[in-house]
Amino acid sequence: MVVAIDGPAGVGKSTIAARIAKKSGFYYLNSGNFYRAVTKAVLEAHIDQEKEQDIIAVANECNLNIQDNCLYLNGKPVEKVIHTDSIDNRVSFFSTIPEVRDIVNRNLKRIAQHRDVVVEGRDIGTVVFPDAEVKIFLDAHIDIRTQRRFEQGISSLSREKIKETIQCRDHSDKNKPVGSLKKAVDAFYIDTSYLTIDQVCEKVISEIRKKQK
Repeated sequence: MVVAIDGPAGVGKSTIAARIAKKSGFYYLNSGNFYRAVTKAVLEAHIDQEKEQDIIAVANECNLNIQDNCLYLNGKPVEKVIHTDSIDNRVSFFSTIPEVRDIVNRNLKRIAQHRDVVVEGRDIGTVVFPDAEVKIFLDAHIDIRTQRRFEQGISSLSREKIKETIQCRDHSDKNKPVGSLKKAVDAFYIDTSYLTIDQVCEKVISEIRKKQK
């Protein structure tokens, strides 16, 4: 079974998806982390970041895998080092390149083969796994999303700057020529603004159980 969870930045996708996967005994795949890992590889390659072919070449060389529910890039765990301001500043641009999206999507599909998975991102239910048995679209007010990101303590930016960054990311995600952020027609919509994590998880698990009957 594939559970696809989509939504904008700061809506709680990662927290919810990871918890759902743990409760259900499914594999957890964070597509955003795959793009972040590719971005890390590109930044460390010290190439001309305006040359798409060079970016694609680096992305093609990325060995992306999941071990013990952690993302590995070229044999090394990277989940603790891919949430930085420098990666935040470039990941949205790199993820607009169709060939990079194809590379990430192929890896997601490869890892998901013959497994029950919870996959989260922005175009999972519309592009990557359009036939997913369960599709969820999470949303929340921009101020709520800003506060959540600010309280994570990962970014060195001010609350207002984080809000600006999220707004820019929203605009970019919704206007991508390929893989734009949008709710799948058959996705179950949840506004998480004033719900606890447990309440959101209950709603998602309820949808999973309906499909398992």
